[in-house]
Amino acid sequence: MSRVSQAQALENRKRAVAAASQLFRERGVNGISVADLMKSIGLTTGGFYKQFPSKEALIAEATQAAFGDLDLLLTEFDTTHGDHDTARGALVDFYLSAEHRDQPGTGCPTAGFAGDMAREPTGGEVRETYAAGVQEFAGWLSADADDGLPMVATLVGAILLARATAGTELSEKILESTHKALTTSQGLDPES
Repeated sequence: MSRVSQAQALENRKRAVAAASQLFRERGVNGISVADLMKSIGLTTGGFYKQFPSKEALIAEATQAAFGDLDLLLTEFDTTHGDHDTARGALVDFYLSAEHRDQPGTGCPTAGFAGDMAREPTGGEVRETYAAGVQEFAGWLSADADDGLPMVATLVGAILLARATAGTELSEKILESTHKALTTSQGLDPES
């Protein structure tokens, strides 16, 4: 049996976290076993326990990584669109799109982990990590008059309902009506 170098072990850990971040958002934390996760990246279950003390530790790290990806996306929106209000409007356009609805694995972790976090023990590391990510997202969305939480709640609620009704006319109506309501109420309407 060959021993894995420290560099390779670190790379394996990064791959496990990235795969978990995506698969947990797609299937839920209970919808993917450690064995299936490790198989998806070509490693064994034994390799998992060399990297992580528990699945809970991986969930916390995967949640943090997903919010790190969201931070990069938000920075990209600011850079691409020049000013923050335009970036916020573009994010709303993207967030409430069929593309975002249909790709939960690479979508917003606020929505992707919401159901699982509601079942996590209060005060635990996983829930704290998630709450910090939600607060950062709300901060980015905030306008001068609020803390961004109403917009986060509206976006996440809409995308969860649109995903739950995907394939029906109602799903499209949820995306369209929420987009209209947010862009009008937040002054993000490009026609105003």
